[in-house]
Amino acid sequence: MPIAADVVLGREVLIPQPELVNLYGCRIGDGCRIGAFVEIQKGVSVGRLCKISSHSFLCEGVTIEDEVFVGHGVMFINDRHPRATGEWTLAPTLVRRGASIGSGAVILCGVTIGEGAMIGAGAVVTGDIGARETVAGVPARRTRL
Repeated sequence: MPIAADVVLGREVLIPQPELVNLYGCRIGDGCRIGAFVEIQKGVSVGRLCKISSHSFLCEGVTIEDEVFVGHGVMFINDRHPRATGEWTLAPTLVRRGASIGSGAVILCGVTIGEGAMIGAGAVVTGDIGARETVAGVPARRTRL
């Protein structure tokens, strides 16, 4: 079943193609919209009125506050030193209220994206982004105040 029994869905969550998502052990807030081919792993919390666009991956350790936009194909990472075998260390990531993340962005672990921040399409976020900052590029750099 693409939406596991342990998923907590808020009121009026819209998932137009529930057979094409993989949600387990997560919490999705009221009024969210979840696109096709999205995976949201255990322990992830998505706030109210968020849009998670198709083909995005939200891994364990990610917290998304209210009114956040996640574009198509956004990837979050939760381990600084990934290996195929052995131990790993979860590094949590926080996306504050009203932030927008452009399509194809990669968000490395252990960062905070500030309230109302704008992440350009294709950016690679390697460090914290301040409130209302706009960043773009690889690595992501401030583009305006």
